[in-house]
Amino acid sequence: MSVSVISPKLLQDRVQAGEKVDLIDVRTPVEFREVHVSFAQNVPLDQLDCAKVTRERANVGKPLYVICRSGSRGKQACEKVMAAGCTDVVNVEGGTMAWDQAGLPVVRGKKAVSLERQVRIAAGAMALTGAVLSVLVHPYWIVLSGFVGAGLMFAGITDTCAMGMVLARMPWNQVPKSAGLTSSCATPESKSCCN
Repeated sequence: MSVSVISPKLLQDRVQAGEKVDLIDVRTPVEFREVHVSFAQNVPLDQLDCAKVTRERANVGKPLYVICRSGSRGKQACEKVMAAGCTDVVNVEGGTMAWDQAGLPVVRGKKAVSLERQVRIAAGAMALTGAVLSVLVHPYWIVLSGFVGAGLMFAGITDTCAMGMVLARMPWNQVPKSAGLTSSCATPESKSCCN
C-alpha cells in the first residue's frame, strides 16, 4: 500500500477553511522546538506508538497527517501507522522545510542542528577516523570506513537510517522537561516553550 501525500499549501487551505486536522511531527524534540507548524503535535519517530496515536486522535474518521523535516521520516511513520491498521494516513510532501519555504505560518524557536546533518557529520568523522588510523596505526582500521560506507549504502537503499535513530535518542536531541516544551506550541500560553 503506497503512502498518500498532500502539499503544505493544500493542508493549510483545509485548516483555514475550518477543517479540524490531526498533524503529527515525527522529528526530534529539538528539531521540533527549532521550527514547526503551529498545530502539529510532536511524536518523535523513534517513540511512535501507533496504537496510542490512533487511540488519542481528536478527529477520528478523518485523515491523520504526518510531517517531518523533508518527507522521508514522515513516509516511514506513515508506513508504520498503516501497518498497525490505520489506513487513512497522509504524508505532508516536502515536510516542514517545504511548509516554511511556501511562506506558511510556523512557530520558530531555538536553532538546532538537523538530524540529517548530524548523521553526515558522524559518518564523515567515522570514515575519516578509520582512514587515518589505517595509515597511522594498523591497516585493519580501514574496516571502520568500509562499515560506515556499507551503512550509508544500506540507509540509501532502504530509506532507513540506524545511525539517525541512535542520534535521535542522544541527550542533545532531547528537550529537558524543565524547558516546558509540550507536544504542541499552538496555544499562546505555551509559545514561550519554543524559545
